[in-house]
Amino acid sequence: MQLKIMPKKKRLSAGRAPLMLFLCQMISALEVPLDLVQPPTITQQSPKDYIIDPRENIVIQCEAKGKPPPSFSWTRNGTHFDIDKDPLVTMKPGSGTLTINIMSEGKAETYEGVYQCTARNERGAAISNNIVIRPSRSPLWTKEKLEPITLRNGQSLVLPCRPPIGLPPPIIFWMDNSFQRLPQSERVSQGLNGDLYFSNVLPEDTREDYICYARFNHTQTIQQKQPISVKVISVDELNDTIAANLSDTEFYGAKSHRQRPPTFLTPDGNTSRKEELRGNVLSLECIAEGLPTPIIYWIKEDGTLPINRTFYRNFKKTLQIVQVTEADSGNYQCIAKNSLGAIHHTISVTVKAAPYWIIAPQNLVLSPEEDGTLICRANGNPKPRISWLSNGVPIEIAPDDPSRKIDGDTIIFSKVQERSSAVYQCNASNEYGYLLANAFVNVLAEPPRILTSANTLYQVIANRPALLDCAFFGSPLPAIEWFKDAKGSALREDIYVLHENGTLEIPVAQKDSTGTYTCVARNKLGMAKNDVHLEIKDPTRIIKQPEYAVVQRGSTVSFECKVKHDHTLIPTVTWLKDHGELPNDGRFTVDKDYLVVADVNDDDGGTYTCVANTTLDNVSASAVLSVVAPTPTPAPIYDVPNPPFDLELTDQLDRSVQLSWTPGDDNNSPITKFIIEYEDAMHEPGLWHHQAEVPGTQTTAQLKLSPYVNYSFRVMAENNLGRSLPSEASEQYLTKAAEPDKNPTAVEGLGSEPDNLVITWKPLNGFESNGPGLQYKVSWRQKDGDDEWTSVVVANVSKYIVSGTPTFVPYLIKVQALNDAGFAPEPAAVMGHSGEDLPMVAPGNVHVNVVNSTLAEVHWDPVPLKSIRGHLQGYRIYYWKAQSSLTRNRRHIEKKILTFQGSKTHGMLPGLEPFSHYTLNVRVVNGKGEGPASPDKVFNTPEGVPSAPSSLKIVNPTLDSLTLEWEPPSHPNGILTEYTLKYQPINSTHELGPLVDLKIPANKTRWILKNLNISTRYKFYFYAQTAAGSGSQITEEAITTVDEAGILPPDVGAGKAMASRQVDIATQGWFIGLMCAVALLILILLIVCFVRRNKGGKYPVKEKEDAHADPEIQPMKEDDGTFGEYSDAEDHKPLKKGSRTPSDRTVKKEDSDDSLVDYGEGVNGQFNEDGSFIGQYSGKKEKEPAEGNESSEAPSPVNAMNSFV
Repeated sequence: MQLKIMPKKKRLSAGRAPLMLFLCQMISALEVPLDLVQPPTITQQSPKDYIIDPRENIVIQCEAKGKPPPSFSWTRNGTHFDIDKDPLVTMKPGSGTLTINIMSEGKAETYEGVYQCTARNERGAAISNNIVIRPSRSPLWTKEKLEPITLRNGQSLVLPCRPPIGLPPPIIFWMDNSFQRLPQSERVSQGLNGDLYFSNVLPEDTREDYICYARFNHTQTIQQKQPISVKVISVDELNDTIAANLSDTEFYGAKSHRQRPPTFLTPDGNTSRKEELRGNVLSLECIAEGLPTPIIYWIKEDGTLPINRTFYRNFKKTLQIVQVTEADSGNYQCIAKNSLGAIHHTISVTVKAAPYWIIAPQNLVLSPEEDGTLICRANGNPKPRISWLSNGVPIEIAPDDPSRKIDGDTIIFSKVQERSSAVYQCNASNEYGYLLANAFVNVLAEPPRILTSANTLYQVIANRPALLDCAFFGSPLPAIEWFKDAKGSALREDIYVLHENGTLEIPVAQKDSTGTYTCVARNKLGMAKNDVHLEIKDPTRIIKQPEYAVVQRGSTVSFECKVKHDHTLIPTVTWLKDHGELPNDGRFTVDKDYLVVADVNDDDGGTYTCVANTTLDNVSASAVLSVVAPTPTPAPIYDVPNPPFDLELTDQLDRSVQLSWTPGDDNNSPITKFIIEYEDAMHEPGLWHHQAEVPGTQTTAQLKLSPYVNYSFRVMAENNLGRSLPSEASEQYLTKAAEPDKNPTAVEGLGSEPDNLVITWKPLNGFESNGPGLQYKVSWRQKDGDDEWTSVVVANVSKYIVSGTPTFVPYLIKVQALNDAGFAPEPAAVMGHSGEDLPMVAPGNVHVNVVNSTLAEVHWDPVPLKSIRGHLQGYRIYYWKAQSSLTRNRRHIEKKILTFQGSKTHGMLPGLEPFSHYTLNVRVVNGKGEGPASPDKVFNTPEGVPSAPSSLKIVNPTLDSLTLEWEPPSHPNGILTEYTLKYQPINSTHELGPLVDLKIPANKTRWILKNLNISTRYKFYFYAQTAAGSGSQITEEAITTVDEAGILPPDVGAGKAMASRQVDIATQGWFIGLMCAVALLILILLIVCFVRRNKGGKYPVKEKEDAHADPEIQPMKEDDGTFGEYSDAEDHKPLKKGSRTPSDRTVKKEDSDDSLVDYGEGVNGQFNEDGSFIGQYSGKKEKEPAEGNESSEAPSPVNAMNSFV
């Protein structure tokens, strides 16, 4: 039998659960290849509840993929968000991610609201979640006067915190004035609300600095409450105070701190309620007071606490259950108990649930005439409501699709067509939240393709499963077959397992499984195949394992580990001790198959493991080492040295000093070296820096010093076992001040204005200053002049501004350090420039060479460098299509910009419209901006091939004729010469008959085809022609009527025709004569009206132009024309009414946007020295007088999404 993979599930044994998980992951990863047409898919978006830092720019993410690449739009608070009108908002090129620049100006609160992103292409529209933007807030504490608290020893106490309400809520903690956390215990603890609870107070609780702090993590700020003063009075103090004022000296006696049973400080009463959402952390709190301090216990009535999800916090005063579920609802009881009694409180817990997925809708790829379903199943408490949207519009008002049927949480598709492609959104919502999922339906007819790389080599260890991949795609879904070594029969199901994703599984691979395997994918549109190769390797084995050993301290022990492996694999052997790495100790050596431990000590005892790894498998074996006491001979102590001592400074000079010391005990391991460190108590107190190293046999060192440093030294000794602790610090030694040894670095001169020079440098640090009074001498002069140096001495800063300079002149600059002791060495001069100004001259001799109908080459003469008045950035070309007399309704002229970097004197203009009149000018650009424009240059593009006719419909079908009506191409791209109509019959088996070719004059928009077959389906191919060639074709099908009275063909495109067995009246001679007479009378009447009109009035040109306005002309938005990206106004047009195919079978062809894909890499695409494009491509529109009313923008289809939150 043949084993085929069809779209049904294969059963896997329970023993392969991990394998099943792996395969499921592989299946979910299969996607429509990006080179195929597909609706948009949202790939990345900001979280639903997005709390931003008001001190940083706002970035709202929205990334999507699709073919064609999707365009993006946004709504804010349910209405269209026009980012072009807000200069602070920019959209990342090629994505929908918004950046709101609030750091330069603006406030975060201005942009607070609900945002939603829409990604759209010709196949549909995907929408993001509602993204709620809220700036974080960290308000100050309300000013309040806190009275000191005085209470008796043993009383309970609650210190309120009441932090300010922030976003997000702050983290609360209590500290004292020294920023030390206050100790907490079973007696003193902080509650969930931030208050500090004392079950009973003690005299040591007396202090004046109980301070509650609120930390706002989002803004990294901490606010503090006013300190609270607490004084606890003991019984003796209380009695002495009363004795001084009252005669009854036994008023308080021992009763002031008597013991008492527990009572709850929180919560109040005997019962309370708590509601929590599924998946959150349930936190229940009980805090009691009493003397002695009560202990808290927790139980769940009629149930047990979940073992792995229950945690106790805050000395068991808080019970937490993580990942809470509906099963955790119930009554929880906290019990407070001490030696005098117990009290309990019952908390009734109800677990609600925001919507969560049971079955989320998945993308659906169908071929024409196939069936499919989208399922959206969610649960929650309360039960969520399911609603569907199509391309972001509620499905109730979305365009109707006859192949679609909605059944609650399921959409059923039957016999889909290409127009059924769309993106569907499922919204599951209840009072606690919502879920939103996008799933597209993509109708494709695609032959199979195999996505797994050809000739992939798989290597598997014998007796283990082998998985051979065959990732595939096709529509309809291909059937998969596997063959081995080019044998004629497919692999059988009783030996192999084939999975839905095309993977072939060999459950137990053997040596004879080695070979070449061929995966074949077939559907009705074709076949694809791919070869992969499988090699079976011998397993790695340890044939000689390490053995248990007992050794005495100080002796040597070895473990053997002999490995056998496949000869084509190279193993690596690693030794572990107690499942960790071996100690970094020279006593441990690994030699081939052995681990040797010399001079064994007690710490060496433990489990030693040999691990053999190859690229395909690993094995291990272990043995235990026990260390026992040796013979009574005492073992020497080996350790790091003791620290040196008795440090002394001698030969103290300005730039050097001699340091001597006495070594500490080397602990039976010779000292190899001494490390000397210094501290600069004047500039960097507390930081120790490396100074020098000397051999272990040396106890003095001559140290080089820097001026004006307050030195202290310390010494560490090192042997083979490690480094000692540092010695005590030496006495301090302050060196004398001296002039600086070096000058500042990173000296630069740049102008910020046309008449200034800003000189900057990196200052010296305190250690480099060499003395007090650090300053800088700043000098400058023009590079090409004979002027003397101008100098000024400034304080310890890093910038100086020279005013009144000529524009963009080179300067020589020097910055020299000095202090109270003198100057640093003479610095080298660096070159800078004063500020730039706008260029003064436009490029000359501009001329244009038209390459073809969509490409032109522009040449110009360079601008003299002196006239540029700055660093040359490049040249910028502004070009626009000139308007004709029929386009005066257009409000704006769309200007496009190309920038060519550097000193280029020519460049290409891509994306031009054929048969058009263009104007351009050229400007030079420097770091300040652009100069004046050159005189406008006019050029024309030649004719191109036309677009497809705008529509084609078949009307008035009869027994043997059909009438065709059409609209000319929306983009003729020249003068139409003729139309070509080709048609052929289609029989009942969908076979095509002979093709008839017919030429039609260009001035026709209607044609009658006669002498056709009765009750026959015809397919029509129709296109227009210019002198440049034939354009794109448009197709349609229609049927002539049957020879049966009252019966209409079921799928005639437009118009209804009545047919009968009687003779058609339209073919009778008397009827034709009558119609000719009527036509003649009408013609005479029209001639008379025309003559009278010419004599008596003006021809209403304006009304004619308004009535026949160019449908392509739309109001354009003004752009700033700076460096930016090319933008097409069509991207922002609202959807036009009637864009679907009308019932009369009229086919409208959507306009296509120009693209720069062929001329550069996106917005920043560049061209080479042959005149190719370098720089940026952006759109600029200029206003001109408007006529007529400007239409308002259509509302966004995602306005209905407000219910998501």
